[in-house]
Amino acid sequence: MALTTAPGATRRPGRPAPPPRQIAARRAGLGRKVRDNLTGHTFLIGAVACFAVFSWYPMVRGVVMSFQRTRRGETTWVGWDNYARIVADPSFWTAWKNTFVFTGLALVLGYAVPFFVAILLNELRHAKGYLRVLVYLPVMLPPASALFLFKFYAYDPSEAGLFNAVLTALGLPTSEWMQSPTMTMPAMVLASTWMNMGGAVLIYLAALQNIPGELYEAAEIDGAGVWRRIVHVTIPQTRLILALLAMLQIVATMQVFTEPLILANGAGTQDSATSVAYLIYQHGFFQNDLNGAAALGVIMLVVLAGFSAVYVRLTARQD
Repeated sequence: MALTTAPGATRRPGRPAPPPRQIAARRAGLGRKVRDNLTGHTFLIGAVACFAVFSWYPMVRGVVMSFQRTRRGETTWVGWDNYARIVADPSFWTAWKNTFVFTGLALVLGYAVPFFVAILLNELRHAKGYLRVLVYLPVMLPPASALFLFKFYAYDPSEAGLFNAVLTALGLPTSEWMQSPTMTMPAMVLASTWMNMGGAVLIYLAALQNIPGELYEAAEIDGAGVWRRIVHVTIPQTRLILALLAMLQIVATMQVFTEPLILANGAGTQDSATSVAYLIYQHGFFQNDLNGAAALGVIMLVVLAGFSAVYVRLTARQD
């Protein structure tokens, strides 16, 4: 039976098949790309699997557990009851107050001090390498060891303690340090700053060394002193690094846990050291309230995500 074409219609010729050589070349090119990227894909699969198992799954599981209640092996959905119970606990607000105080003091001391130490090291002409190692040395110590050093040696409330001995030599009144509700938080911030400032100092040093020297020379010609050079040259040129480390500082200090656990034995005098992270630890391991701990963890996640969103918004406007 012959095929006919309707009047006025144009017959489209069929697309010719590619020659065999072209097909073979395409297959060879595809195989070469797969072989070239096989190593990278293998490493990527491993990293994604690690994140999925050890980061993403626990986060999703924690959110699910925060809406459940487990009693004697039976799990039931309770909606927002865990959140309401956690928020009604007076220790919830005490922990958040202490956490925000610690974060604020850490921004004043632990954020500004490394920046000015980096400026000082950058201005030195001799023994730069030695001083960098000296500044970074506390970071290489295990956090528990460093905190026990502060607890039993520096913060000893008797006159045998390092800081009290210095105060006595200067004719100043001594302190009870971690046994004093008013000094607990500053003492923890001081120890945390000493332990962690080395990494920030090295990052600031790398940023400072990328500032063109012509800018400082022009400022000196205009009669700018040291402080004006810092304000009008150094800080604007390191603005992005300063903003990034400020965000990282907030996220890290709001999860403070090791300092109150070791220095203040957890809660501290009159709950002066209870942090949100330590409260999660209490609910999960002392009160066997995993669902309440999960709800508190989700609240912290939301708060930190809010800070991160504000940071992204502000940096996007500045760019």
